Amino acid sequence: MFAIVDVETTGGKYNEEKITDIAIYKYDGEQIVDRFASLVNPEKKIQDFVVKLTGITDKMVKRAPKFHELAKRIIEITEGCIIVAHNASFDYRMIRNEFKDLGYDYQRNILCTVQLSQKLIPDMESYSLGKICKSLGIPVTNRHRADGDALATVNLLEVLLQKDRADTVIKETIKDSTELIKKEKLKQVIDDTPSKTGVFCLHQQNGRVMYIGKATNMKNRMSQLLVKNSKKVKRIQSKLANVTYEITGSYLMARLLFNEKVRLQKPRYNSNYFPESKPVEFMYNHMLLIDKGRKTGERATILIKEGKIQGYAYVNLEHQMLDEEVYTRLLTPLEDSTDNRYIIQSTIE
Repeated sequence: MFAIVDVETTGGKYNEEKITDIAIYKYDGEQIVDRFASLVNPEKKIQDFVVKLTGITDKMVKRAPKFHELAKRIIEITEGCIIVAHNASFDYRMIRNEFKDLGYDYQRNILCTVQLSQKLIPDMESYSLGKICKSLGIPVTNRHRADGDALATVNLLEVLLQKDRADTVIKETIKDSTELIKKEKLKQVIDDTPSKTGVFCLHQQNGRVMYIGKATNMKNRMSQLLVKNSKKVKRIQSKLANVTYEITGSYLMARLLFNEKVRLQKPRYNSNYFPESKPVEFMYNHMLLIDKGRKTGERATILIKEGKIQGYAYVNLEHQMLDEEVYTRLLTPLEDSTDNRYIIQSTIE
């Protein structure tokens, strides 16, 4: 059983916008057996470009039911169904997010008619709903409204089902909701990570750190890491429960804190860590290294005294560096290890 869905929203970002229009056609593979359609009060302003595209205005949805008033009907009509939509990941995620706001974990397997069309009708110039329907002689009325687009998708699905008589392509294209939820979570992790220099820790369910990374742009590094297809990354993805990060400002500080965290926490999925074994002597016995801070007016500092690493502190140079006693109180100890010495020496050479 299929539930063909289309939603219109206040904007284009599924994790920030709300549904304004929804339509669902329950289809058994031969005929429509149930139908539901309604405007939805999103309780927020509809963006201007959406008003121009859909014709749905704030005035039109002001007296419409809110999503929580429609939730029971949506659950009932889609129960036991595969959610079908044109660009299904967007529509499905929008519905999931609405239910998430209500404290309900809405899960269904989904089938995307864009992906299905690409497999069954290759070499099309465009797979947009309007253009593919036109090329197949499928009428589309009330375009960019949920009811019109959902009905067009029903008719498109009917054509695609006829082309896949053995049901093999459709079965391959149906996506398990648990996999989509994982991808959704990974995307949220990446979106929540700042594009700043620092160190990040990936935690599993029990809170234990399983991987530590460092980067001049943590968001980019996290994105590169979590989209890899290696066995190690898949294991990390399956266990990922939480991410914490520490902005350092300076990449030197990121290297030092990364080194300390890996040494102390020994995360399971970091590569074997081999500290520098060659002895390192500083050129000067007394040094104060000053580097970029985490915010305007702040600097990262590392104190070398009597030839040994004493610690680091983030300070305001105009105030906190004027008093040696104050600065000493601000210092966080840093191990005077060979590898920390090597990191510092390689930076100042």
